[in-house]
Amino acid sequence: MSKKPLVECVPNFSEGRNRKVIDQITNEISRQEGVKLLDVDPGAATNRTVVTFVGEPEPVLEAAFNAIKKASELIDMSGHKGEHPRMGATDVCPLIPVRDISMEETAKLAAKLGKRVGDDLGIPIYLYENAATRPERKNLATVRSGEYEGLADKFKDPEWKPDFGPAKFNPRTGATAISARDFLIAYNVNLNTTSVRRTNSVAFDVREKGRVKRKGDPISGEIVRDEKGDPVRVPGTCKGVKAIGWYIDEYEIAQISMNITDTRQTPLHKAFEECRKSATKRGLRVTGSELVGLVPKQVMIDAGKYYLTQQKRSHGIPEEEIIHIAVKSMGLDEFYPFELEKKIIEYQIESLEPGPLASKNLKEFANETASESVAPGGGSIAAYVGSLGASLATMVANLSSHKRGWDDRWDFFSDWAVKGQKLKEELLSLVDEDTNAFNDIISAIRLPKSTEEEKAERAKAIDAATKNAIEVPFRTMQLADEVFDVAEAMIKDGNPTSVTDAGVGALCARAASIAAYMNVVVNCKDLDDEAYVSNLMKKADALKEKANEREAALTKAVSERLAQ
Repeated sequence: MSKKPLVECVPNFSEGRNRKVIDQITNEISRQEGVKLLDVDPGAATNRTVVTFVGEPEPVLEAAFNAIKKASELIDMSGHKGEHPRMGATDVCPLIPVRDISMEETAKLAAKLGKRVGDDLGIPIYLYENAATRPERKNLATVRSGEYEGLADKFKDPEWKPDFGPAKFNPRTGATAISARDFLIAYNVNLNTTSVRRTNSVAFDVREKGRVKRKGDPISGEIVRDEKGDPVRVPGTCKGVKAIGWYIDEYEIAQISMNITDTRQTPLHKAFEECRKSATKRGLRVTGSELVGLVPKQVMIDAGKYYLTQQKRSHGIPEEEIIHIAVKSMGLDEFYPFELEKKIIEYQIESLEPGPLASKNLKEFANETASESVAPGGGSIAAYVGSLGASLATMVANLSSHKRGWDDRWDFFSDWAVKGQKLKEELLSLVDEDTNAFNDIISAIRLPKSTEEEKAERAKAIDAATKNAIEVPFRTMQLADEVFDVAEAMIKDGNPTSVTDAGVGALCARAASIAAYMNVVVNCKDLDDEAYVSNLMKKADALKEKANEREAALTKAVSERLAQ
């Protein structure tokens, strides 16, 4: 089933203390149809609130405009003070492509929003990152240089004419920067100190631009300059990272505040570890960290796997457990609980489009299956049984990885567990896909057929839906065949006390394959494309026979191992 394009918007408003003002701004977002407000993260010390929402492009632009308008009415920048750099009531408003939309398309959306805000609200707008109209405006730090206090002079310089809106200083609203960019992770690392100077030393060690190189004393020594007279810099250890140190009154500690703009070059856990190394070298200790706003799920999974590897633990565990290891390893719950469903963007997006079957508990799923509704049917159950087979084989791999005396083999079993987890997740997705495929056939059958053109379109839709209803259970058969691989490896090499669990996994794989085969056969009967049916049935017949043979062989192998 096709999915609609999604865009994330993360405006930063220059108010982090007055909850009534924050609520009035975010209400403009939450009331917009087609948009979901994901996160509101106010900071008292920074006097800044980071808001995250997601939706289809046009509703997101409407919500962003209304929020910027409300902020311009409620926030007076002339009296604003805070730890974070800023230049406007709405300081920045980046748009991030989430699904089925390109960066180029997102940049056009940013320009569209910027023009409307500039024209209708009279707020000076600068486009940055991928929406920048010239290279020197790509970097936000450059665009925001001088901050709010420097805007009056900035507008006098023709080189800094806003992209949209008047080149005129409005002391109440300031200026706003709008962009299209990749995910940026706002991340703070906590230190056991109140010294901003010491904390900045750590920040300079890790941030990409590092620190100015000096002769002799690293703090007061003469600045080293190149042939052009520009200061020479000693780069930090983390590419794509901006960082400063500050003191947070509400926590009574200093933090290294970072923006990670490229997690491919600097994963979250690397930023944390580099801060930890620098802090230790300087007689400080990292006590924990916090994420401001949301984070992509893969970033947390990568971090969890890094720390599992350090512990020589299997990676093939449920993603929630992997993320839990990441949270505890980086102390992301030092100040408040880390709630996965609120902090991870994919979990928030999934709540927009819940899987009606895979999200049910065991009793609910059984009750739904037993009801008078024709779906879920045998195809969905086949996929679910296959996921249970993968789960059992994966369990044996994880138990084996953690078995006393087998530490030298942990990565072997971890690799199998990772494969099993992947199979489990795909088979679970097919539980809903099979029901969706059935519903698509019903929808196609109900299409109008009054004219010859309507009849042709209806027949075409029925044909496409039927092929999908064949291919979903066929995919279940293919995955079940791979489940046998995991089960076989665990029966032969896994923890001997769990060999029967792997054997049951093989039985589930066979049941899934044979049940899915039945659905392939019944749906092929409704398709007139003989060449397609003939080709696919040959493959399905081969998988069915293979499933019978492999299950028989593995059941025998279980009995032989039990007899040892």
